[in-house]
Amino acid sequence: MLIAQITDIHLGFEPNNPAEFNRKRLDKVLARLVATNPRPDMLIVSGDMADTGDDSASYKRLRSALSQFPVPTYFCMGNHDSRGAFTRYFPHIPTADGFVQYAVDDWPLRILVLDTLEEGRHSGNFCETRAAWLRARLAEAPDKPTLIVLHHPPIDSGLSWMTENPEAEWVLRLRTILEAQDNIVAMVAGHLHRPVMTQWAGTRLMVCPSTAPQVALDLAAIDPDKPDGRAMIVADAPGYALHLWNGASLVSHFDSAEEHTVLARYEPALQPLVQMLAAERAID
Repeated sequence: MLIAQITDIHLGFEPNNPAEFNRKRLDKVLARLVATNPRPDMLIVSGDMADTGDDSASYKRLRSALSQFPVPTYFCMGNHDSRGAFTRYFPHIPTADGFVQYAVDDWPLRILVLDTLEEGRHSGNFCETRAAWLRARLAEAPDKPTLIVLHHPPIDSGLSWMTENPEAEWVLRLRTILEAQDNIVAMVAGHLHRPVMTQWAGTRLMVCPSTAPQVALDLAAIDPDKPDGRAMIVADAPGYALHLWNGASLVSHFDSAEEHTVLARYEPALQPLVQMLAAERAID
């Protein structure tokens, strides 16, 4: 089972330009995924689909961009999104108690999509209503391998201006729920506009790079009162993730939709190497 993930698309950053920079970056990633062999079985879009969530035109453009994408697509809310505008254009996506939270049970790996959007707030939130829904879903299938999808990574990322408070009430609430489970194989998130991997709540947390421009890698402390001219957003290539569920664990790969310079191809000169490696694996 191969899961593609994209995140932080930010359509509508140029509100009156349907051919905006962020749309071109999204189209490059989608084209790369369609050409991937093997093709992913599904696509997860982990939030910040629109740059300004109440701009319905952005969701209309997103629906158009994905209209020919050949595999099932699942969405979750980011802090730039609006549930009302999103559900008008994607009414088939389930909701619970007014939140875009749902279970995907059609695959060998169960997927639970969480809604960490608190409208008007950049950081995440996960209230008791959402938490009760998660407890109930986990209780339904306590032994089935489960992947958690959310937008906000509930961690101190080290990126001083793009991070969560690990002691925030919503973070502790979510942590308490997930730490009590032994069937959570991983969590995948977005929001940071960078590839990040860590351990959290007894499982692995993988953060996908964005299709929109990336956040600069800078782990130095930042002073909110003293602008220091540091780079904050960089035009690195649009990124995506591929998560391979092999029946026992989730293996995650990160790549970008830029053209890679090929230094070697599988031609006769490299066949002995491939045969040697295959033979070694067979012996082991």
